[in-house]
Amino acid sequence: MFENILLAVDGSERAWKAAKMAVEMARCTPTATLRIVIAYDPIPTYLGEPNLQNAIDARMKEAEAVLEQARTIVGKIPGEVRAEIMEGPPADAILRVAETRGSDLIVMGSRGLGQITGLLLGSQSQKVVNHAPCPVLIVR
Repeated sequence: MFENILLAVDGSERAWKAAKMAVEMARCTPTATLRIVIAYDPIPTYLGEPNLQNAIDARMKEAEAVLEQARTIVGKIPGEVRAEIMEGPPADAILRVAETRGSDLIVMGSRGLGQITGLLLGSQSQKVVNHAPCPVLIVR
């Protein structure tokens, strides 16, 4: 049914529920590709060196830990598993990957680890739903 599934994760409990759902969907199509995407907010350049590099290293270490946990949850599927770690506003990064990689479906949690401003201004998942080039499955 869906050949190219994008799974957006951020390390939150709902992201792990979304991962489990994405795996089940990927298993329905033996040739499906499941693309795990982790996006983190840009690090302000005004930090200067060595603080900027330390912040970049810390973010990458966090992102790699989230990716490793996602790979553990995904486990083995009949198709292929790919991963991307991106810097940028999470919704923008997810939408960019979905567009450029030709995703058939985006799977993500309803609320992640983002800042509390999401409660007032609209969450990342809402932005993805409003602008996605394909269906979006939001997992609670």
